[in-house]
Amino acid sequence: MMTKLQIEPLIRIPYYQYDAVYALSSKLFKLLPLSRPIIVLNIGTDRSTGDCLGPLIGTKLLQKRCPAFHIIGTLEEPVHAKNLTQSIETIYDSYHEPFVIAIDAALGRREHIGHITLREGPVRPGAALKKTLPEIGDAHLTGVVNIAGYMENAVLQSTRLASVMNIADCITRSIYRTGLWQMRRQQVLTLPSTGI
Repeated sequence: MMTKLQIEPLIRIPYYQYDAVYALSSKLFKLLPLSRPIIVLNIGTDRSTGDCLGPLIGTKLLQKRCPAFHIIGTLEEPVHAKNLTQSIETIYDSYHEPFVIAIDAALGRREHIGHITLREGPVRPGAALKKTLPEIGDAHLTGVVNIAGYMENAVLQSTRLASVMNIADCITRSIYRTGLWQMRRQQVLTLPSTGI
């Protein structure tokens, strides 16, 4: 679906940096609430190499059985322009005060290809392709898969799958680690007091 980057990032880091997973996990974990359900909404379509980042991450997270989070948007059941509004309504109908982490692919500068960005607030899906779609997310992650500025639809179709896979692996590992930390935090908070 492709996102246009706007809000100042909490972090922007290339997927290949040695501490990328830890850095992303640490920043994301600090944003998470203690008791609200956490939804990971993976936006994109499996019909475009450049725009399959979100669904690819959703599928990888389901395979890892990501703890503490509810995963929406996969290669089998993608969340894209045609069903995004319905998917958002379903989330808010199904969960009480959900905290939504939205994930989308992005186009950007050549030097930012391969960078992953974490921001607070909603993502604007489709903005890079001049689409008007609802904003979503209490926080969002984007991965820059290719260059913005010219013939974006063609750029998406010619994006290398290897680049998308590498970004997806880094984000998947980061969210999985964050989920483990979140589970441990919740377990500590629910331990019975010994009265000592």
